[in-house]
Amino acid sequence: MERRDKNNYYLDLAEVVSKRGTCLRRLYGAVIVKNDEVVSTGYVGAPRGRQNCNDLGVCIRQQMNIPRGQRYELCRSVHAEANAIISAARRDMLGASLYLCGLEATTGEYVVNSCCCSMCKRMIINAGIKTVYIRDSENDYRVIDVENWIIDDDSLSGQLGY
Repeated sequence: MERRDKNNYYLDLAEVVSKRGTCLRRLYGAVIVKNDEVVSTGYVGAPRGRQNCNDLGVCIRQQMNIPRGQRYELCRSVHAEANAIISAARRDMLGASLYLCGLEATTGEYVVNSCCCSMCKRMIINAGIKTVYIRDSENDYRVIDVENWIIDDDSLSGQLGY
């Protein structure tokens, strides 16, 4: 049996974390790792104490046919990256990596061309995270140097993600 490479190992963890998500559209899981230790995890879900979309059986953005990457202010959920960042101390995130996996809630397929939304990118930058790994398939992923998000400021061009 061949040993799993480290990046896919952490992406596998992010995928398992995503299965705790409560979104009716997409299930994301995030894992923050520093010095080869898991610092925190996060998944998509409503703020603590509020009902989740899967409990309510309705997604407002889906009802309104809002496309991916738009009108997140209408969403009940906190994104996986944000929940992972909220659960960690900044000193533990400085220079760390964030591993992100997204699954379509209805099919379980990997989200095509997934990326962090504009707000999550800003939080990742401020947290001091250095690298983001995003799963594209069971064995394939993209590596993003967060410094590029600082240089290529999507808030100036209107390019929104997720």
